[in-house]
Amino acid sequence: MKLTKILTLLFCFAITSAYAQQDSLTLNNIINKTKRLADEQPLEKVYLHTDKPYYAVADTIWLKAYVTSQNNIPSPLSKIVYVEMYNSVDSLVQTLKLPVKNSVAYGNIPLPMNTYKQGNYYVRAYTLWMLNFDPDYFFSKNILIGEAIDKQLITNINLSNVAADKGIKTTARIQFKDTSKKPLANKTVNWRIFHNYDVYSRGKGTTDANGYLTVTVTSKADDPIKKGTLVADVSMGDKELASASFNIRQNDNGVDFQLFPEGGEFIVGVPNQVGFKAIKPNGLGTDVKGTIIDDQNTEVGTFTSSFAGIGSFFITPEANKNYKAKYSTKDGITKTVDLPKAKEGITLQVTNPAATDVINLRVLASASFLEANKDKVFYLVGQNTNAVAYAAKLSLKNQAINAKIPKQNFPSGIAQLTLFDEKSEPVSERLVFVLHNDAMNLALKADLPTYKPRQKVKLTLDAKSKGQPIAGDFSVSVTDEAKVPVDENTEVTILSSLLLTSDLKGYVEKPNYYFNKTDDKKLGDLDRLMLTQGYRRFSYKEILAGRYPKIFLLPEQGITITGTLRDLTGMPIRKGTMRMMVTGKPIAKEITTSNVGVFNFTELNFPDSSQVVVTARSNPNYNNLMIMLDGTPSAAKGTNLNAPDEVENIDTLMSSYLSNSQKQYRFMRTLKTVEIKGAAIKRPSHSDYPALSGLSQIPDRFIDGNQFAGCNFLLECLKTQAPSFTFDFNEQKFYITRDYNQGVRTAAAIFLNGMFVDVNAINTVNASDVESIELFLNDPLGTVDRTYNTRGVIVINTKKLPKGEKMSKQAFLDMIPKKYELKYSPMGYSKERNFYSPKYLPNAPVTSNDLRTTIYWNPKLITDEKGNISFEFNNADGKGTYKAVVEGIDKNGNIGRTVLRYVVK
Repeated sequence: MKLTKILTLLFCFAITSAYAQQDSLTLNNIINKTKRLADEQPLEKVYLHTDKPYYAVADTIWLKAYVTSQNNIPSPLSKIVYVEMYNSVDSLVQTLKLPVKNSVAYGNIPLPMNTYKQGNYYVRAYTLWMLNFDPDYFFSKNILIGEAIDKQLITNINLSNVAADKGIKTTARIQFKDTSKKPLANKTVNWRIFHNYDVYSRGKGTTDANGYLTVTVTSKADDPIKKGTLVADVSMGDKELASASFNIRQNDNGVDFQLFPEGGEFIVGVPNQVGFKAIKPNGLGTDVKGTIIDDQNTEVGTFTSSFAGIGSFFITPEANKNYKAKYSTKDGITKTVDLPKAKEGITLQVTNPAATDVINLRVLASASFLEANKDKVFYLVGQNTNAVAYAAKLSLKNQAINAKIPKQNFPSGIAQLTLFDEKSEPVSERLVFVLHNDAMNLALKADLPTYKPRQKVKLTLDAKSKGQPIAGDFSVSVTDEAKVPVDENTEVTILSSLLLTSDLKGYVEKPNYYFNKTDDKKLGDLDRLMLTQGYRRFSYKEILAGRYPKIFLLPEQGITITGTLRDLTGMPIRKGTMRMMVTGKPIAKEITTSNVGVFNFTELNFPDSSQVVVTARSNPNYNNLMIMLDGTPSAAKGTNLNAPDEVENIDTLMSSYLSNSQKQYRFMRTLKTVEIKGAAIKRPSHSDYPALSGLSQIPDRFIDGNQFAGCNFLLECLKTQAPSFTFDFNEQKFYITRDYNQGVRTAAAIFLNGMFVDVNAINTVNASDVESIELFLNDPLGTVDRTYNTRGVIVINTKKLPKGEKMSKQAFLDMIPKKYELKYSPMGYSKERNFYSPKYLPNAPVTSNDLRTTIYWNPKLITDEKGNISFEFNNADGKGTYKAVVEGIDKNGNIGRTVLRYVVK
């Protein structure tokens, strides 16, 4: 790590010969306490490189995880990384647990038909150590998944919102086509709109000659439909229905216009740069232009947004004057907002020219502030990812103080410059983006200018840093760009993630725009982003007061199983023998408990879905012992930070990809169901139990037990899969969502096979034993609600055991769980698979079509001492442009990305 440089800034030819001892102590205190934070709580980041930006059902997502620490150096801390897949309503669909070796991990996510359907998903990645900090800094990336196998409809929707009384009227204009892209004319459509998991509105209509249907819905006063779903069932003839669903997001079409004075304060009497951001209700920026007027309505300046609704302007506010910004959008919206009240004070101002090796810094003070604080000492500290890279002491002698900060002091990424007063109070702050173009230079070369389908391709990677070859760890993805087109500005790349979004709070629109063919305009836009984006990994006030963030989890070093061995009175058993085995695997360990009965199986390695047996049978009097396992920490439910990027018209965006997938997976199409009538087998339900006889015969919501396939803990799965119910983590109870959102805290009743139980009993049920779960929002007769003082009913029905032969008493006792022995399935490592890349001989006969979209994926590219590595693969049948993307990192934290396109004809 680079040494912190403590410099004295010289102003107006006045040279200070020596520091006052107290001044040096103050600056050292800031540096040392910040260094303590970096040393004791080093940051970790995760980045996932995936083979494609979007997928179809039945595809596999191939990924590589890069885990880094401060200055993006490969992290030595965590040995496990978690990857989660969420759907558009923030329900967890799948979790991977991947072993980290040499700061990288490899994984894949199959997208089976019974789990995934067309829609917007997002992948989230983190380490256990990162749970100590704000989840906003977890890696997050949107993933589109389209349907091509059993597809019956191609749809396109256009939504518009207008104000209606105190509500919002939404008009949805939907076009329906069949899979041959022929409009479905004169078809009956039944539609329903769900809001808070309940049917909010329903209707029926007929498509016109071009397959269009118009649906309108108006929200209640002050209750817009923020996360609604429109479900449309199209009658295809012969009693056959085809369904499509769409997201409904109501908004008032307004613009949120935000102002951000540089340095944090609007200072009177000095030139101020003011950043601004204009955001539509969907979270995306919108272009604006306007003027600045004073309280005499005199124009004193103009402004225009540059990118994503973000821009800046300069103004020198006068004392006792008020200013307004009057802006207009391309949609014709015109509004006026007040600028902050100008005040006396001091601020930082930065210019960051790309052509120079320095950051130009100005410290500007108002006249009155200078008079009151002349010759007082201030301190400037610059840090990146909590590591101080620059510090200086200055004496306030003039209104404007100029300084140059060498960019070489900082690694590539976001530098936070903070100005402190003599009491160590932060008084101004500015973010600056530093980009070292020579940190890592990657060159990817092909052995031929053009290729033929199925021909072997040889690519060579050359990696250098500052002109010298480097050994690095890289991954490569090659795709058929004709089938997988993408706007590179919207992509999440190793540059946009590790250098930018991983250190910023909130949503950043098109982050790779700033790194895609970077020029002076884009660097200027990036600097304006620094003016307007949130950044707060820690608070200086807190750490200078000695109040550091609380750490409750240590970096994982591998899979562990911990707990306590006790006797039946609850007393811990010291020096007890504990044994751990994995059923069907040659994995076993034996350890001894500590003086307080604690056992800790460490450095375990077993695949996911394994059954683990933990037993104390080797101890004397083992029948009088019980095992108490410790809980496993997990991240709170995710929310999509990049929700503004969600796509509604997936069929349109992924048209070429899904057309190819339809051919690729034609053999997987589901046969139409043939109904064979026979004696119905009665399935277990709430009607089997007298205590629940007052409930409706038909539940409001029904969950088939098959939906819990692969679920380890039923309660955890039910939390995310119980529609219309909300689980309160503090109270550990379920509530009807609509009541919960209105502040009603009457818990739902839970019945297991007709018996009233508490929430903890849910995890005693093996998910594979669940026949169904019935959810009731109402108790018409009140027999349950009045008896148990509850509201809403959750009924869990388990499968009926098949009739068998009589068993002996001993056989029955053997079936009862033993307190001294536990059998369960903790999360293990996800199975690693190798990407299949076919090899073709020259002039070999063609026996099948090669419709691959990902032509080649290799996450294990390690350059040699000369910075080189070559790799080979065969093209598919597709003609056109193929796109090769290489990303990676070296041991010094330099990161790089390069793109090569070649032609197949």
